[in-house]
Amino acid sequence: MRELTEVRALLARLDQVDADTLEAQDLDFKEWPADDRHAVRLAVDMAVCMANGGGGTVVLGVRDRVVGRAKAIVGVPDSAEPHQLKRDIYERTAPKLTPEVLELPVPEGTGRLLVMQVHGGLPPYTTTAGAGTVRRSKDCVPLTGDLRDRLMVERGESDVTAVAVPEPVEALLSAAAVERLRDLARQEQAPADLLRKTDLDLLGALDVLRDGRLTKAGLLIAGSATALARHLPNYGWTHERMKSATTYVDRADGRDGPGKGELALPLALQALEARINADNPITTVEHGLHHFEFRAYPTVALREALLNALCHLDLRLASPVLVKQYPRKLEISNPGGLVGGITPANILHHPPLARNPLLVHALSRLRLVNRSNLGVGRMFEAMLIEGKEPPLIIDEESAVRVVFKRQETSAPFREFIADEGKAGRVLDVDHMLVLRYLLGHAEIDTALAAELCQRREAEMRDILDEMAQDYGYLERGGVGRGTWWRLKPALHRRLEGRGNAERDQRIDADVAKTRVLNMLKQRHRRGERGLTNAEVRAVTGYTRQQVNRLIHELEAESVRLTGHGRGATYEYAGGEEPTQKKRTR
Repeated sequence: MRELTEVRALLARLDQVDADTLEAQDLDFKEWPADDRHAVRLAVDMAVCMANGGGGTVVLGVRDRVVGRAKAIVGVPDSAEPHQLKRDIYERTAPKLTPEVLELPVPEGTGRLLVMQVHGGLPPYTTTAGAGTVRRSKDCVPLTGDLRDRLMVERGESDVTAVAVPEPVEALLSAAAVERLRDLARQEQAPADLLRKTDLDLLGALDVLRDGRLTKAGLLIAGSATALARHLPNYGWTHERMKSATTYVDRADGRDGPGKGELALPLALQALEARINADNPITTVEHGLHHFEFRAYPTVALREALLNALCHLDLRLASPVLVKQYPRKLEISNPGGLVGGITPANILHHPPLARNPLLVHALSRLRLVNRSNLGVGRMFEAMLIEGKEPPLIIDEESAVRVVFKRQETSAPFREFIADEGKAGRVLDVDHMLVLRYLLGHAEIDTALAAELCQRREAEMRDILDEMAQDYGYLERGGVGRGTWWRLKPALHRRLEGRGNAERDQRIDADVAKTRVLNMLKQRHRRGERGLTNAEVRAVTGYTRQQVNRLIHELEAESVRLTGHGRGATYEYAGGEEPTQKKRTR
């Protein structure tokens, strides 16, 4: 949910963008209907939608497709009373919803808005008439049967892995799977007393036994291939070595046969890692007297992605965990989309939710997965720390796909991170995302950095200030919403391991100024209009703010802005008259 201070900051942006652009999974703007009955119905519907989507903020009294604060903020009438609206929502929802409804004074419109803060609870929620929607990205979509089913999964009420298997435990187990499970847990420094337990005591300590029966969570982590095939027929894995998008040259399947023994999760992980690493080259990086080895796909990132796929798959879908290894990329996908309002745009910091809670609980006891949603962050960190692009996460609704680009380790970047750690500055994912972005771009502003790091702008501003003032990595320019940051030249040179970055940056800026000035002069001589901001952006590859600064520098060369709005142009106002206006002698 959004605090009132953040809502005020967002309202200030309505002179640049419409409210629809500002909306998100947890934020919506709605105009207050003229009919009070329709207004109450709208508030009830939005409360249901947000509650089913994990909670959020609805700002009532704002048109969402109008640019200009004065036009967009129409307000709510005096008859719209917060306490009564809260009561109306309570009476018209099932289960009962009790959102906070706060009044926000504004100078525009009627002078007041209502901000409805809806807490996520135990969905599915509906109106008392039985209607319901759920928040998906920026839309409220009908709460259909499959979405109701997904909400039940998110609440843990349909945890397939918690179901007990009606056979003797000993007949279901694979000794190889249990020993591999112990090995993996030992690598992650799981409690030694836990690993010393007998097989049955270990499974009991992991809570995967129910009344003396093995649950399907226990079957997944310690079951034999034949038992898994009988009781979890949809579970499996496939690895394909791809030649092209439609052709593979080699394939292995976790169901190659009941004697294969590579279907239980610990053995599946081992088999998949071995196949991927067969074409996962190692780069040696020298740092002082030491030689360090780094794989194209880092071991930590690879394991986190595979464990995520294996423990968050939807076991009701007849589809395997699928790994496609291309010459230049690696794709890991599992059946079942993201749950609980998690999206690729908020997954880094969203509270954790598990599709298979009991399975995740057991693996977390062994420290193989983290219940605090650190797994995705560890994937990002493992790639970024080597100067590589982070993985791309794609939600296809029926599946989640994680894509890694095959990249070489950047020795200068890796050495910098190591040296900073020795100096007591441990960089997290936010810092590294910003540094890596600025290696390929001249600058970054707060809004773009917030989107990149999946943070709110207030949080991101503090992080950027820290990188500039405390760490000394960045230079800051501009004021207010025009504030921007860029890498200090010395750090830019160090991270890229190349020549004088300050000189290169200066030369690039000089080339851009010269090119734009010459074009404006030539157009002036021909009697043609100048260039718009958009046209200068197309010529230089600059952002709008960069163009504004460039033109400001060209004012000394007689470049002026004429006109208003999108039709405004930059004109050369000095020198000789246009050719077509010269008089002939």
